[in-house]
Amino acid sequence: MNIEFYFLRSSEQKIVTDMLYYAQKLDTTTLRLEDIPHLEIYHTFYGLTPKDFGLYIMQESVVAGAIWSRRLSDYHNSNAFVDANTPVMQLAIKPEFRNKGLGKQMVQQFLQEASSLYDALSISVADTPEAKKYMEFFGFEVVPNTQHQNYTNTQKHIIMKITLEKKENKPYEMDDFSQCKWLD
Repeated sequence: MNIEFYFLRSSEQKIVTDMLYYAQKLDTTTLRLEDIPHLEIYHTFYGLTPKDFGLYIMQESVVAGAIWSRRLSDYHNSNAFVDANTPVMQLAIKPEFRNKGLGKQMVQQFLQEASSLYDALSISVADTPEAKKYMEFFGFEVVPNTQHQNYTNTQKHIIMKITLEKKENKPYEMDDFSQCKWLD
């Protein structure tokens, strides 16, 4: 299984938009993104500010999933908003790639990268034992009194939050740099 991770760039707005469809589980309904205008806060103009950060995963040259975060304000009325310092996270895996461990790898990589940028992250997940257990595996905890209806009105959701252990990006040491490595 050949998988590759890539950072989401602003030029890859379409990946975020396409993956939001799966993040919101619209593939299990007859709804389209256009049917829920409020979802625009999660993908419109993605990557044009330092408030956005994300990764996507490719398997055999196909985008299999994505995970991204965005700092929002309370006026955005996000269903996962905790506070202005806690970016809201979205997670999506296309159905044909689910239950293969890709989501786990993607979340772990994302949390590792995000820990150098953020103190915490929040996410809205289905209020089911399976969804809670999955996110608890990574260290997320349920935010009390946050049950809400998801945008598709198909089930109750809750907000979960993780406090990230701050990690510094280690700068390259001069001894690590060799021009020969770059001239080949």
